[in-house]
Amino acid sequence: MSLKSYIAEIGDAGRPLVGSKLANLSALSPEELKLVVDAWPRMAVERRREIVGKLVELAEENATLDFDAFFTACLRDDDETVQIRAMDGLWECESRALIDIFITLLTKDARGPVRAAAATALGKFAMLAELGKSRDDDRAKVESALFAVIDDPEEQSEVTRRALEAIAPLSLPEVKAAIEQAYHSDDTRARASAIYAMGRNCDPAWLPTLLRELASPDSEMRYEAAAACGELGEEDAVPHLGRLVHDIDVEVCLSAIAALGAIGGSEAEAVLRECLGHPDEHICQAAEEALEELSFDQNPLSFRIT
Repeated sequence: MSLKSYIAEIGDAGRPLVGSKLANLSALSPEELKLVVDAWPRMAVERRREIVGKLVELAEENATLDFDAFFTACLRDDDETVQIRAMDGLWECESRALIDIFITLLTKDARGPVRAAAATALGKFAMLAELGKSRDDDRAKVESALFAVIDDPEEQSEVTRRALEAIAPLSLPEVKAAIEQAYHSDDTRARASAIYAMGRNCDPAWLPTLLRELASPDSEMRYEAAAACGELGEEDAVPHLGRLVHDIDVEVCLSAIAALGAIGGSEAEAVLRECLGHPDEHICQAAEEALEELSFDQNPLSFRIT
């Protein structure tokens, strides 16, 4: 089947989408991409959403598939769901050409959900900048765009939160100050984002705050604090995380287990092995996966727990 015929097929909302056939949209040449882009606006919006959603799933399942060109084209769609799903699909793409596109969406788009997704998407480039893997001018653009959002008192809370989370990897005094300000906010969701940002910031100075929040009465704060402890990798957190594997909130338990696997060490391993006998199969499975991660870190040739 030619690509033109296949485009007509997937554009027909009356026909089911076949996942395996969607691989035809992988690694499109410029000429092939133009065929898709020209036909795309004529498809029903629900169909466009369905196609992009399935492509994101396919890309997660099969790393050899390359839909980056298609997802980038979808950023120009007029439907916010299509745009947001396309940004999800581009999470692994490090093309610097995306920086200006995401900044435009962050600063020019009128819709909060799109701006929030664009802020999150820029977080990858903030991380690359912190690792010294980006150009100085790219880093400056990302910093400027995200700080402009964070410093805007009129900006929607959701967008500000995502901008803070995105800029968190950068080792700048201004970033730490922004995290502190959000943490002391009256907005509980902003405080949760601050805890998440502490983990991405990877500064051990945040550890006392995170340990305190592991005992928070708010389950979301305990969840985020556990995950952030895993990012910091400090063994001092292990006893505190060990208590959370018995938390009344299963999601908090799972977050603590994942953090223990990330931190490692004999004490973390002992706690995780105890979890293998837990009556909840989700907790058992999470503990087994954490032990596998821990074992792999200790011995890269080891893949299974015995």
